[in-house]
Amino acid sequence: MNKTLNRRRFIGALGSAVGAAVLSPRFAFAGLPVSDRKVRVGVVGGGFGRSFFFNEHPNCTVEAVSDLIPERRQGLMDTYKCAKSYESLEVLLRDPRIEAVGLFTPAPDHAKHVMQTLNAGKHVLCAVPAVLSLEEARQVSETVKRTGLNYMMAETSAYLQTVISAKKFFKEGAFGTVFSSAGQYDHPGLEELYYNKDGSKTWRYGLAPMLYPTHVTALLIAVTGERLTTVSCNGWGDDSRILKDNPYKNPFWNEYAFFRTNFGHSFFGKVCWKGALIGVERGEWHGDKMSYYSEYKGLDDHQVFANEEWTTDRGGYIIAKPKMAFHPRQEWWKTDMLPEPMRHGSGHEDSHCFITHEFIDSIVNNREPEVNIREALAYTVPGIIAHESALKNGEQMTIPSFD
Repeated sequence: MNKTLNRRRFIGALGSAVGAAVLSPRFAFAGLPVSDRKVRVGVVGGGFGRSFFFNEHPNCTVEAVSDLIPERRQGLMDTYKCAKSYESLEVLLRDPRIEAVGLFTPAPDHAKHVMQTLNAGKHVLCAVPAVLSLEEARQVSETVKRTGLNYMMAETSAYLQTVISAKKFFKEGAFGTVFSSAGQYDHPGLEELYYNKDGSKTWRYGLAPMLYPTHVTALLIAVTGERLTTVSCNGWGDDSRILKDNPYKNPFWNEYAFFRTNFGHSFFGKVCWKGALIGVERGEWHGDKMSYYSEYKGLDDHQVFANEEWTTDRGGYIIAKPKMAFHPRQEWWKTDMLPEPMRHGSGHEDSHCFITHEFIDSIVNNREPEVNIREALAYTVPGIIAHESALKNGEQMTIPSFD
């Protein structure tokens, strides 16, 4: 966990609203706007990119949009009430009025597009994952450092309502020591997204689960700031053609990873694309004083508290009797953590408005965003190494740091 604040982060901490800041254990978190500055943004990617409400932020103007497909460009123009569009990212980057770009392009293009955007002198918000290889991680990290511009990864799990609550518990010390945690991202039926309407393959075709790890790893790192340092991973696949002819040379539908953190704690993460599974993104945080569990299989969010009461099990053995209490999900999007126009539901458990606000506010207040390049690579790189481990039959491997 980083213990020093650089000047940009310190300035951001001073500029944030106190009520909002207490919910972030490590970084400044955007509060109510304190400036009338307008950041001129370009939005690229007419699918996922339409769901981030840039036009509602009081410090943002959508200057232009772009997509390779005309119909999707028009969709972006309609969504953001923007009259200016470009046929490609490359052309959009020539617009001198654009200060920042939201990139919602295919994952294999993220590293290239991020570096193009930064080298054009523009801040960037990029969809997940940050990169697909260690070489891309090195290149993007160096580009962010060299340009000095803001980079943020749009990781939804860092701003799920349950995760914001977990951040609050951690900040308050309610967990005691979080000695282990777990995250799962089950998305059965993903094959529907493997093909375009014309039958051609999309970038998702055969993607290794652990190359898309951030919905899982963020559940720990965004809360405690720990780094994942070693991993042993196991994968499961079948004889499907998709697992034999994909460009990633990936033989797995599902991957299951056991990580060790720099604090010596345990983290279990799984990403699954196929099976008799319930679609879910959820986390568990296990502490010596209190544990917190996201909703799953009809059981609402709940806490378990350690205490000194005892009982006996069915075999007559004495065991501890912890207390369990349901924890009604806090709707943080209704609070002053967001500007008033953005206090509404949004995608991925109401996380999208938080992502947009954090990115825009970081630029306005000249500070690093919460999910900066170091955090983004801390979320992403462990999955790359986990997949390598699965390909080597679960060999324990060391995860490089980009802090």
